[in-house]
Amino acid sequence: MAEYRYILVDEPIDRVRRLTLNRPEKRNALSNALRGELFAALELADRDDAVSVIVLRGAGPCFSAGYDLGANNSEGQPFYTASGLGAWPRHVVEGCFRIWDLAKPVIAQVHGHCLAGGSELAAACDLVYVADDALIGYPAVRSISPPDNQFYPWLVGMRHAMELMLTGDTMSGVAAAASGFANRSFPGDELEARVLEVAARVAKIPSDLQQINKRAVHRQMEAMGMRAGIRAGTEMQALAMSTETTKAWIAQMRAKGLNAALTSRDASFGDGRTAGSADKA
Repeated sequence: MAEYRYILVDEPIDRVRRLTLNRPEKRNALSNALRGELFAALELADRDDAVSVIVLRGAGPCFSAGYDLGANNSEGQPFYTASGLGAWPRHVVEGCFRIWDLAKPVIAQVHGHCLAGGSELAAACDLVYVADDALIGYPAVRSISPPDNQFYPWLVGMRHAMELMLTGDTMSGVAAAASGFANRSFPGDELEARVLEVAARVAKIPSDLQQINKRAVHRQMEAMGMRAGIRAGTEMQALAMSTETTKAWIAQMRAKGLNAALTSRDASFGDGRTAGSADKA
């Protein structure tokens, strides 16, 4: 099996490959180096006849607090995306659809913070199971832009998506399951075992049939316009990057550092870092 620096790979039960984001000291911030290893490991598992199901989780206190805003994400991207306006959101969406288009089912196991790019990563998976006390949301709407991958209206409906986008608030794991973002929520100490129970059931169906079962659902969503809608959403994200608010926040981040910028962003809301956490957006 390949050697990785930023992810861990194991096979906890028969026919299940588990990938663990392994930057716990950075709240599993999604750097391009980590993303490159993740996409390589996903493809390797998808090609492996001994694997029927892939589980994706995070090491340490959370699933992922988002993209690594402390890095230059235009450098070292794991696959080519055409340059120009909106290159980054288009790149992100292409990555999400790479997961969407895998033959093997991918299960997200979410605990702790699942924010911004972390929520996009979880949303790209076929099944999502969360801890009751997980915190899921897209706080970047307060300072930068709507999501690169605008999945919220498709998963939780217009009204709830609008509330999330107009506040940047997070929802608990219990609320995420009730809204449709996640399949189910479980107490944190039960989450791993319950995810493996589901993975074992999914793995009972042969992969040649299971990939068609998976695509059957996807094709219906695509017929309703999900793929086209999410791709169109990248233009909204690119447009938001030209607003005076976004330019000012990015200037603040560069002048005072990411931690100070995030604290300033969330101070009036009383959550995020201002509630005692230390997360990237």
